[in-house]
Amino acid sequence: MTISYNWLCEYLPETIEPAQLSKILTSIGLEVESLERYEKVKGGLQGVVIGEVLTCEQHPNADKLKLTTIHIGTDTPLKVVCGASNVAAGQKVAVATIGATIYPISGEPMTMKAAKIRGEESQGMICAEDELGLGYSHDGIMVLPSDLVPGTPASEYFKPYSDYIFEIGLTPNRMDAMSHLGVARDVAAYLTHHQKETRVKQPYSNGFKADNQDATIKVTIENAADCLRYAGVTITGVTVSPSPEWLVNKLTAIGVRSINNIVDITNYILHETGQPLHAFDLNAVTGKEIIVKNQPGGTPFITLDGKERQLHAEDLMICNAEESMCIAGVFGGSKSGVTNETTAIFLESACFHSTSIRKTSMRHSLRTDAATRFEKGIDISNTVNVLKRAALLIKEVAGGSISCDLIDVYPDPKPRTTVTIKNHYLKKLSGKNYHADKVKRILTALGFNIAKESLDELMVEVPYSKPDISIPADIVEEILRIDGLDNVDIPTMISISPSVEKLGIKENVKEKISSFLVGKGFTEILTNSITNGKYFDESVAAHTVKMINNLSAELDVLRPSMLESGLETIAYNVNRKNSDLQMFEFGKTYAIDGEGFKETEHFCLFATGNHIEQGWRNQAAPVDFYRMKGLVNALLQWCGLSNIHFEQDTDASVSIYANKQKLGVLESAPAAKLSQFDLKQSVYWIDLPFDTLLSAIQKIKVVYKEVNKFPLVHRDLALVVNKQIRYEQIEKTVQGLKITKLKQMNLFDVFESEKLGTDKKSMAVNFVFSDDSKTLTDAEIDSMMNKLIKGFEKEINAEIRK
Repeated sequence: MTISYNWLCEYLPETIEPAQLSKILTSIGLEVESLERYEKVKGGLQGVVIGEVLTCEQHPNADKLKLTTIHIGTDTPLKVVCGASNVAAGQKVAVATIGATIYPISGEPMTMKAAKIRGEESQGMICAEDELGLGYSHDGIMVLPSDLVPGTPASEYFKPYSDYIFEIGLTPNRMDAMSHLGVARDVAAYLTHHQKETRVKQPYSNGFKADNQDATIKVTIENAADCLRYAGVTITGVTVSPSPEWLVNKLTAIGVRSINNIVDITNYILHETGQPLHAFDLNAVTGKEIIVKNQPGGTPFITLDGKERQLHAEDLMICNAEESMCIAGVFGGSKSGVTNETTAIFLESACFHSTSIRKTSMRHSLRTDAATRFEKGIDISNTVNVLKRAALLIKEVAGGSISCDLIDVYPDPKPRTTVTIKNHYLKKLSGKNYHADKVKRILTALGFNIAKESLDELMVEVPYSKPDISIPADIVEEILRIDGLDNVDIPTMISISPSVEKLGIKENVKEKISSFLVGKGFTEILTNSITNGKYFDESVAAHTVKMINNLSAELDVLRPSMLESGLETIAYNVNRKNSDLQMFEFGKTYAIDGEGFKETEHFCLFATGNHIEQGWRNQAAPVDFYRMKGLVNALLQWCGLSNIHFEQDTDASVSIYANKQKLGVLESAPAAKLSQFDLKQSVYWIDLPFDTLLSAIQKIKVVYKEVNKFPLVHRDLALVVNKQIRYEQIEKTVQGLKITKLKQMNLFDVFESEKLGTDKKSMAVNFVFSDDSKTLTDAEIDSMMNKLIKGFEKEINAEIRK
């Protein structure tokens, strides 16, 4: 939310310095994310003064240059070389002196320095309008009124508008603070509580009345569920023209473009009060009738931006007797907008249902200021007061007459919400013991009415401007805010309830896995669970959970797979020359089927590029399938799992097992997926459903075993096998032999040569033997090795390479 300091101060009873006001706003929950100086004329004309041209002569070395002397109130006139054709002696001009920086409308800033131009000294610059940023004219230098005093700062004459702009980070429930008056109300409540009784200066006056009945309009609400209240008034005889400077300055400072005086006033009221308005050209209201209703789905409608949109059956429309004029609360139509030829208007102030407006806004991708406020909820009680304020302001700025009595259609008046809060609950939740008078003072300052009061409780009526307040905890929040969130006491001792066993195990496993991977050079990432539905083909899309009110067209589904969000992160880094990546993530995927919605937690690893960088001591080592396989094998062993093996599913995918239970998959990302993200390098990823992994880990029985005192014995075998034989088959052969004293085996070399045969390869395997009760003898070891050799010869037709 953008708030103008100057504008806000108009409603406060006293001026507060910007820095102090920033602290107050943050203290009451309106966090100031930035506070910046705004200058309509950048630089504020610092160093620019009014000067009088004393002499003006031809430059001896340039036909188009003049030599001038300028009196700027000092004892010695300035010598200035000027190229303007209209410069002449006796003129009053704007002079940028040495050291001043000016900011032209177009081009780079210029800092004045003493210089020689074609051999003649120049001690400044006589400025044109566009060179000072005051306008767009470059016909020559600015010739100012003759009664100005030389030496007067130019800022005193031009009075360039300046301001401070607050960017406030509003939480979604704080619609009451989406206006200058709303923010002022909170500040006034803070001052009332901490200093003295303070009230907001209301801009409303009681001077509203109809001048005549020349243009009466009938209003009908057909969809009262989506249009809760509709008010309007006609104003005839208006003159559409550029807005006055004060109005342009205020809007421009908060980033709103000035259009014309009528439209600017509706925008001004929006940012002043939070109530959206809309002005229709009265000539477009055919039949002198306004009807609020829904049109059939597929009805074409051309909006103010010239685009034709197909209406949805749920879109609420503002219509005349013949056709639609406006998408209610969202965007106007091309035929009914205010133009330079408009002489009469119908001014609308309404309250529409927040859900209806949000759906329409998202459906048509029209995120307007009005729609943003309607979807968060507006003050329905303020609909008519704001309309009166706007009508009187239009009369003041654009002229004209109010040509009908104020129209107010309010089918089902909304009662105020009442909330009861007990004193002990306030103390329990806030941690502070508030006096009853302070509580009433704070709530009254915020617009609450005291409905009932007793010794230990208070019943209040909630103002319509705070539709989010419905329970006692909300009242506690309001009291704490105005008292100041900085004033919340921090206890000297904090009691923490220990987590339950189930949660503790889960988090411990995550911590253990994370520590292992970080030690291996991996980085943890956290990606968005909402992703782009275009990443998935039709077979996946059928089970994808789609967002009803998606934030953007690119974020429209809950991810059914972790791969795509990981590839997004990889692509983002690769595009920024960071191509060696090792990452892991704990996240969730979502799906829908005949049984309903499903949410699955995953643990994933992603790797691409090199895992060892090029250096003078070593060659670069790219990530490959075997690197990832070894990594997940080590990780599962680190978690206490055993009997780990892999089964190949496809050329680019293997399933991961431990203790005969499938835990997940290791894959090389498909080329089609890499192409979606414009990735040219291979990406390997491991996907382990976390609940499955956790279940397998929890089955492990931890048993203490004394450290073996007897030595380990290593033996190597080089097996010549068919090229199609995989190491997995060697492992299965060994497992089938059930040699209990064989503790470990590792593949440490693969060799191919024509001497072995064109379809042969050598696989060297290391075997580790041990006995817990004694030292193994050579005979025992040889017996086990012979058993291994016979098993390899029988099962995989292996030859022992000597």
